[in-house]
Amino acid sequence: MSSTVKDMLATYPADLGDIDQAKLTRCIEACIACAQACTACADACLSEGMVGDLTKCIRTDMDCADICTATAAVLSRHTGYDANITAAILTACATACKACADECASHADMHDHCRVCAEACRSCEQACNDLLAALG
Repeated sequence: MSSTVKDMLATYPADLGDIDQAKLTRCIEACIACAQACTACADACLSEGMVGDLTKCIRTDMDCADICTATAAVLSRHTGYDANITAAILTACATACKACADECASHADMHDHCRVCAEACRSCEQACNDLLAALG
């Protein structure tokens, strides 16, 4: 099955170098999915009756969504590539995803949206770490 991310990488007119395109594709897609899950989770938390108890979760969701969105954007650009920036943003994204997954997991038994979000965050954390390891 083809994806837009994979199709766009395939149309890049210059050589992408030695980067593992499958891991790059997976990471961009995981970042986009995680950003959406975190945004939706924060919104769902705001609709909960005990919203005051979810303040940290909402903040962590919003931070993670922003970092995942930025990471997907940086990973989608290849002209003038800087490996140090890529490594730094992948590390930051994995860190944010771990923090968000841990926070959401602490509410997962009461809120299904937190469970789903934690799963998306763990998947994104793994994808970032996999790509980071592949970069050497």
